[in-house]
Amino acid sequence: MSQSTVRERIDAGAASFSFEFFPPKTPEGSAHLWDAIRRLEPLNPTLVSVTYGAGGSTRDRTVAITQQIAHETTLTPMGHLTCVGSTVAELRAVIAAYADAGVHHVLALRGDPPGGPQTHWTSTPGGLEHADELVELVNRLGRFSVGVAAFPDVHPSSPSLAFDVQVLKGKQDRGADFAMTQFFFDVDSYLRYVDAAAAAGVTMPIIPGIMPVTDVRQLQRFAMLSGTPLPDALTQRFEAVADDPDAVVELGVEVAAQMCSRLLSEGAPGLHFYTLNRSFSTLRVYRDLGLTV
Repeated sequence: MSQSTVRERIDAGAASFSFEFFPPKTPEGSAHLWDAIRRLEPLNPTLVSVTYGAGGSTRDRTVAITQQIAHETTLTPMGHLTCVGSTVAELRAVIAAYADAGVHHVLALRGDPPGGPQTHWTSTPGGLEHADELVELVNRLGRFSVGVAAFPDVHPSSPSLAFDVQVLKGKQDRGADFAMTQFFFDVDSYLRYVDAAAAAGVTMPIIPGIMPVTDVRQLQRFAMLSGTPLPDALTQRFEAVADDPDAVVELGVEVAAQMCSRLLSEGAPGLHFYTLNRSFSTLRVYRDLGLTV
């Protein structure tokens, strides 16, 4: 790998800033995605990623967009990879496609069941059961920097934070070298999680995931699906302006900027933004943090 990896950047004392997009379903959605990518490109993030749709439904489209980013922009893309709906042979093919496109970062996830993150998990016949197995597979097939998911508010199917931390340690033991968290809205949850992980022997950086709120109903739906708790005080603030879209965006930027500022001051190794294919709020947060002009 010629470019520096996320881990190398963080180990050298620099923060990692990254953006996540999702594959569009319509031509209009595609225009929004590429507008966001072009507007965020001048920020020179460490990397960008494109997620899979529910149940791994957009795998081929995600791989194609990731390859397009690699070929047509100056950005460093990170390939998503999940166990959902894929055999080992299919996973090998996706890994090879990423390698051929010059994609050297991979985010290895178990992924959510087709029915949603809180439904029963059943592995695909001929596939893999857990993310740590996927981490090992990626590392066997090439020279990749492998990231994994982390859950400060406890994974929906997990019995406890302690269990989640042991799962994270297992992924590190299989070769993961950084983690990115699910979005959250309580900085203390992230700090507790990082402390617990460190006590359990997790040494890889855990990058907090931030989602600037732009739509109150969408926020509530995402939080319900992911099991992310919404603090009562925060819910009340957003409910008070729910009928004013501009006010929601402004409050979303304010809340995200305050969280990011505290996270960085507490030693977070960077920030991973869930952009929802919109650049405006992420750009505003950057400016409020003094990271760009």
